Amino acid sequence: MSMLEVKNLTISFGGLKAVNNFSVSIEKGQLYGLIGPNGAGKTTVFNLLTGVYKPDSGSVELDGHNITGKGTIEINKAGIARTFQNIRLFKALSVLDNVKVGLHNDYKYSTISGIFRLPSYFKVEKQMNERAMELLKVFDLDGEAETLAANLPYGKQRKLEIARALATNPKLLLLDEPAAGMNPNETEELMETIRFVRDTFDMTILLIEHDMKLVSGICEKLTVLNFGSVLSCGETSDVLNDPEVIKAYLGDE
Repeated sequence: MSMLEVKNLTISFGGLKAVNNFSVSIEKGQLYGLIGPNGAGKTTVFNLLTGVYKPDSGSVELDGHNITGKGTIEINKAGIARTFQNIRLFKALSVLDNVKVGLHNDYKYSTISGIFRLPSYFKVEKQMNERAMELLKVFDLDGEAETLAANLPYGKQRKLEIARALATNPKLLLLDEPAAGMNPNETEELMETIRFVRDTFDMTILLIEHDMKLVSGICEKLTVLNFGSVLSCGETSDVLNDPEVIKAYLGDE
């Protein structure tokens, strides 16, 4: 069974079909890429998968469960987490607290416990701190747990955003242009990080990316969008050598 099964997903804005009959099947543990020119509809697909937009038609199944049209919170609890092209950390919070924000799906205490600092509050806070530190260690950020997120270098902010997404305990991780703004050395390190996350957390990953070195280096399969419709899909090397893809996206040589 596929981890993600999307069939004929369609949405229009003002009569313009931003995504038209988009379908994809992603297996558990797969590292899958979604590429295409600017404005092709990639981020709209992510917004549909995460409940930011509701589709006009089509269906989305996650691990065999229909999540079509559900809200963002429901979909996150069902097991989809994402990062953003423009990093969206809580810049005024510490690195540790950014990760703890993502843990509230699994760690809860009552409002009364929080207000009056009852023993249950301290017990849950201790558990959250321990789990958050475990995740930070994975990304070599544990030594900066008390640093404000705004003060981290760009590459580490990217890692922190992934750590926070993983804190929600997802089945499927959506990465929106994770290499954006990175230099070549940071991109190489990011590739290793993404592989490590997939293997360590038994994670299924779908990513949008324009950096073809990263795409060809880590993605096992690709789907190419053009003007909201699927242009090509299949094994990464086959897709990147497809003349239609080269013409529409990679550019004629």
